[in-house]
Amino acid sequence: MYSFDVPFSKRLVQCICAITWCLFSGGPIFGFAALKPVLINERVYEYLCDETTHLVIEGKEVVSKCTDQDLKLNMMFTVGAVVTNVSALLIGRVLDVYGPRVCGLVGAGFLYLACFIFIFAKSLPAWFDPYLFGYAALALGGPFAYISSFQLSNSFPEKSGTILALITGAFDASSALFLIYRILYNSSGASFTLESFFTLYLLVPTFITVVEFLVMPAESYQTSPDSVLCVNDEENVSHLSPVNSAGHPQHSLSSGQEIRETSPLLASSHHRHDSIGDALKQPYELEGEEFLMEHTGGVFGILHGYTASAQIYTWWFGLICIFSTIQMLRLNYFVATINTQYQYIFGSIEKAENLNSFFDIALPLGGLISIPFIGLFLDNFSTVIVLTGLLAISLAIGILGFVSNYALAVIGVCMFVAYRPLFYTTISDFCAKVFGFETFGTVYGTIIMLSGIFNFSQSWLDKLTHTTFRMNPLPVNVALVVVTAISGVITVVYVHDQAKKFNASKKVPVRG
Repeated sequence: MYSFDVPFSKRLVQCICAITWCLFSGGPIFGFAALKPVLINERVYEYLCDETTHLVIEGKEVVSKCTDQDLKLNMMFTVGAVVTNVSALLIGRVLDVYGPRVCGLVGAGFLYLACFIFIFAKSLPAWFDPYLFGYAALALGGPFAYISSFQLSNSFPEKSGTILALITGAFDASSALFLIYRILYNSSGASFTLESFFTLYLLVPTFITVVEFLVMPAESYQTSPDSVLCVNDEENVSHLSPVNSAGHPQHSLSSGQEIRETSPLLASSHHRHDSIGDALKQPYELEGEEFLMEHTGGVFGILHGYTASAQIYTWWFGLICIFSTIQMLRLNYFVATINTQYQYIFGSIEKAENLNSFFDIALPLGGLISIPFIGLFLDNFSTVIVLTGLLAISLAIGILGFVSNYALAVIGVCMFVAYRPLFYTTISDFCAKVFGFETFGTVYGTIIMLSGIFNFSQSWLDKLTHTTFRMNPLPVNVALVVVTAISGVITVVYVHDQAKKFNASKKVPVRG
């Protein structure tokens, strides 16, 4: 289905509805730092603590009562983050096979499940952990609804980049949901309980369900039928050289001739459809191949035209996957433990609480404010410089986290909330430019899925900090920064080296 098949007003309503539900359901689980104090006050997992281990400061319980409760609460977020990422590949497949309506309805189903689990949490059997499973259901429902909205970027092809930015911004802002809830909870004197909140939240999956049947399309919008950017099919692949062990295409050489050039602009009418890749293609197509080749440092198109399986067995995929895994672990570990980390670093619960409150507000705002700047950064600098910048910011955030200074901690938080959307956007952009659009869902989904699985180690790091290091977060953070530096430098050097070789074979003018 193409945009010109649907009236303008209906497409506009579809976009507004999708942005609205992404704002309320896209990624609320990432507002865990704001929700955690409510969970503690509601005595979630408090049964794990012995009466003698309760910690009361200035007559008010402001932290977890014991290590076991804190670890169990943090496990809620760990499982939620893992489920969100691991589901990426599955969601892409559902979107490809069954379309956006089914994908959105599945998301609404999981949100309904999450609501009912939280509402009846105290009535469920003792062997069932309602908070863990409820948070996991919430974490699974959001991405189904969010990713099903991607295809709407093609509802207005000339504004596709803006629509994607609005949907992504709504996703980032959704982490403010639990901040708003905590404010209402405190202002109500703790009478606005979890049960009350999730009873009200039932309106969100209900809205998604009604809108899916009344307004939203049953099939994804496609790019223009004359689109020729980065199309991959068996016929075209047969004309391309294989990928060597270094992940660089092997170009054929004939006697007395230069290296054979193969354009990534391969047209075909019977290629495998990738809904997510197709949704992301339009902004790149508007820029054109020549612009992309020049402004990415020649990286654009380097593995276009190859099957997903061939791409996954390259160093391009392996290195970016390792780097992404480590960064995602650091991001989610920080979100789950910011309060306890800074209680130790500052030696003050009050300062840690203040920083946590600032973080709760900055996290959704950072995603919204940084979106236009991220676009400018990616558009005006080569892929190597972008990756170098990403690595430098990540290391700076890590180093600032070692210092017991409130002002520097605030700067670190500001950098973190801007870095988080920059990281996800850069990895997505890297996959589109290097691997192409026809395999994007599979390649990017695999990176996010593997990163999500590895994020289970977050709970081990958390336990290590609580026990072996006696709440000192520095050993774990130092190790993560060192691993980030090693993996990041190797990735940047490899991309730079391979891009130079590819540019030499293509004779592409590039910009730094």
